[in-house]
Amino acid sequence: MTQTDNSSRDGDSLSMAARLFWLVLIIATLYLCYFHNLGAIGLVGPDEPRYAWIAREMHESGDWVTPRLYGQPWFEKPVLYYWGAALSFKLFGVSEAAARFPSAFAALLATLAMAWLAWRVYGPWTARWLFLLLPTTVGMIGFSHAAATDMPFAATLTIAMVFAARILGLVPPTGLSLHAPNFSLYTNTRPRGLVSLLFFGLFLGLATLAKGPAAVALSGGGVLLWAAFTRRWRDAFRCLHPVAIASFCLTALPWYIICSRRNPDFFRIFVIEHNFKRYLTPEFQHIQPFWYYVPILLIAFAPWTLALVWSALFGALHTWPQRRPSDATLLALCWVVFCLLFFSFSKSKLPGYILPAVPAIGLLLSRVYVRLVPQEGWTFRLLLLTGAIPMVLLAPVLWSLYFGRPGPTASAATGSGWVWLLFGIANFLLAARKTAARQPFALASLSVVPILAILLFFNHLAPLFLPWDPSGKTLAQDLRTAQIPPEQTYAAAMPRGQQFSLSFYLHQEIQTWDQNQPKEGYLLLPFKARRFPVKSQWTCSTDPVVLPASGWFAYKIQREDSVSRRHDGSGPDGSSPGGSGPNRNGLAVRSRQPR
Repeated sequence: MTQTDNSSRDGDSLSMAARLFWLVLIIATLYLCYFHNLGAIGLVGPDEPRYAWIAREMHESGDWVTPRLYGQPWFEKPVLYYWGAALSFKLFGVSEAAARFPSAFAALLATLAMAWLAWRVYGPWTARWLFLLLPTTVGMIGFSHAAATDMPFAATLTIAMVFAARILGLVPPTGLSLHAPNFSLYTNTRPRGLVSLLFFGLFLGLATLAKGPAAVALSGGGVLLWAAFTRRWRDAFRCLHPVAIASFCLTALPWYIICSRRNPDFFRIFVIEHNFKRYLTPEFQHIQPFWYYVPILLIAFAPWTLALVWSALFGALHTWPQRRPSDATLLALCWVVFCLLFFSFSKSKLPGYILPAVPAIGLLLSRVYVRLVPQEGWTFRLLLLTGAIPMVLLAPVLWSLYFGRPGPTASAATGSGWVWLLFGIANFLLAARKTAARQPFALASLSVVPILAILLFFNHLAPLFLPWDPSGKTLAQDLRTAQIPPEQTYAAAMPRGQQFSLSFYLHQEIQTWDQNQPKEGYLLLPFKARRFPVKSQWTCSTDPVVLPASGWFAYKIQREDSVSRRHDGSGPDGSSPGGSGPNRNGLAVRSRQPR
């Protein structure tokens, strides 16, 4: 078997104007994809508001060891994201953008690390295209805008694997090609730098602080799978150098040890329940089929899904059966394959689990695009145009079908039309790559512009898909305007994520209404109710407080005897004692008073 020549580095002879063009395009791409509109919508889903609450509580309490949710220890995830978000709150104030900044910054670091690896191994053109293709994928944009642990974990693991590539001797010194006559001498005799070992252990430790021992399994599994194909076992075991082990232990272990000493239940809850049981049993109800992550990856690489499919097919055909990929390419492949298999065997599957494989796939996609499209350009253009034409034609069809129709369905169709149109144009431009491999001002490089346009005008597109705020931000503002005290507010028929989000924005845990343990207060419902979940000794007002911006309604819950006393005139101006007065709907609303 011989290695293919896909590891030879690309030359670079761009003019100053061309370099400036690419620099501006790359900077615009990185900013718009990772940092623009971080706070465009409120914290959504069950994870974002919970993780943001824990980080805020860590920032306010000064306890940087024990994560706490609503005052109680919370050991679902390790501490790295909480540290980053708490520091972000300290620097920028408490906001959605500050809560999501650690993920955006982590995505930037992962992209820079992969671009550096692409530049050193494959050359500047692969690095340039990685800067364009990887950040503009749905997966990288979405998770960089999520206040969650997925992107910090994927980023730190990615950087660790980049340093592993150096330790394995896959990254040549500056100015030396992988096919230079003395490169084999370099890989066999030059000692691996202590700096690479130090940073490999450091970032692997940070990945362990981001999500747990899965970091060690993914890193070790990818390297060992690579060693099995290359027979370079000696190189693989250099990753276990004492310097790397010491760096890893000094980074990861202190928090685990201190947290375990302060919280005796930590090991059982985090390691046993949230790692081993989550992986080995369906206890957490995230059950999906074995092939679940294949469509997830295809969706994650939109709008470049067709390019990814073509790259996978022709990349395999190009190296089969006489030749095999270079050792550097093989490491990226083993990284992806092991990550895919590892999480496919898990009994608990969520989309974010596969994120560590996305940067490596982006590297392979960029390399195939630079190397193989000039050779097999007609098949590439045929596939992309076959997909792009229906995307472009779908837009006017949606607009004509729902033109002039009111309602959320018509709005969503209008927004979908714009997205499909811009996705189609992006694929048209990406297919414009000709046989010239190194065009200074390639028309295909403008394929990211439609995606950047979607991000730039996201504030105009989002209301078309989300007529009501899916977070609790707008509802919290409505409750403050109506002067409804959060400590006397209860939720019914509210999505779990929105309830967590409402709790974050009100800085008060909003409890679910329990009709078996009723309390005086306000019951939140997303509709005008005819029947209420209250017992006979309690009464619920039939005239709710309308919360117009969020579309919710607040019903006053009281004891029947307190209502009787109010009608008997026991309070001033016919209201119950405690300073309540009639609001615009005739419902008595208690003003905020210190408890």
